[in-house]
Amino acid sequence: MDELIEKALLARKAWYELSRAPDNLRRKALESMSQALVENKEKIIEANILDVNKFKEEKHDDPLLDRLILNEKRLKSAAEGLKKISQLPDPIGEVVEGWTTVHGLRIQKVRVPIGVIGVVYESRPNVTIDISGLAIKSGNAVLLRGGSEALNSNKAIVDILRESIKDVLDQNVIQIIENTDRNVVDRMLKLNGYLDLLIPRGSASFIDYVRMNATVPVIETGAGNNHIFVNYDADLGMATNIIINAKVQRPAVCNAVRKVLIHKDIADKYIPILVNELKKYGVSIKGDEKVRAIAHDVILAKDEDWDKEYMDLTLAIKIVSSVEEAVEHINKHGTKHSEAIITNNLNDAQYFTWNVDAACTYVNASIRFTDGEQFGFGAEVGISTQKLHARGPMGIKELTTTKYVIFGEGQTREI
Repeated sequence: MDELIEKALLARKAWYELSRAPDNLRRKALESMSQALVENKEKIIEANILDVNKFKEEKHDDPLLDRLILNEKRLKSAAEGLKKISQLPDPIGEVVEGWTTVHGLRIQKVRVPIGVIGVVYESRPNVTIDISGLAIKSGNAVLLRGGSEALNSNKAIVDILRESIKDVLDQNVIQIIENTDRNVVDRMLKLNGYLDLLIPRGSASFIDYVRMNATVPVIETGAGNNHIFVNYDADLGMATNIIINAKVQRPAVCNAVRKVLIHKDIADKYIPILVNELKKYGVSIKGDEKVRAIAHDVILAKDEDWDKEYMDLTLAIKIVSSVEEAVEHINKHGTKHSEAIITNNLNDAQYFTWNVDAACTYVNASIRFTDGEQFGFGAEVGISTQKLHARGPMGIKELTTTKYVIFGEGQTREI
């Protein structure tokens, strides 16, 4: 029996036990995991340094390097996230709704775990921590397959997490596939009967590949060609602060801004201000012809630029004539992740938030808040950009499904 099938079977066996475990045991496991991360931070950071150094040798200044790095601050945040998850209300067994039929049947719609969840992801070893914690709290086992660039980090993390829960739960609820052959991913995509759900995290092309080739149910996550629209009546100081935050803070993450749309009525005044501020942070700016007529040193944006998810300090700016045109552009080029409008006009704000096709729509706030921890979930499995089952940041409730429990008193159906 090969590693993939063996670990999938171990995860499923452990899940049967976990799905029956009371919340106090799952909470205890999460608290142990949190403590273990803090106590073993040096070991994790040492493993991460190996991955980071190898990444630098092979890819030099690739903007995705930031996603790979685990330092003491990020580990502390991850450990605190596990504590927050442990303290959330138990989702398992929650009665979502209930009613009595005309036949006297009492029907309850009850929240239950999904089962064994496969997660395929690139870089970001913190994902290993977040997903393991959310899975255990929601009563699910996980089969993790991280990228080769984070192998040492992921192995160290999983070894520590498994060891920390072995006296509370079956440690096989957390499994990691160490084989970095791409063939393993292809096999996971078709592991029906072993996996109940597959969640990919990574580049847009990687997620598309998983979606197109999987037979296991998939939740599509992540790609973030996100926009901020500055309306004609916007507070320009607020707009600049929000755009700088959304572009500069962590440009490689999926909730960063890639495009800015500016209303034509303020373009002459605002574009020079915005361009000047962005350049202070080393942002490379592209724009359409109308933008370049105002700011001559801006690079001309090509047609394909409007569909690109810039992972570095690159930003494209376009002038639009109305909120309707802004929404039309976003719905054509966006990835249904996070979109924002900066405005003092309630009608335009309502039009934007209702008509933009995205998981998260913002009014006068940075799109960087699209994050499970920021939403109060403790952490997240990913940002779902699809519309079925889960949409937006995925916490413990998004890792559950429902079943109907029906109580009767001997009723039989007559027709």
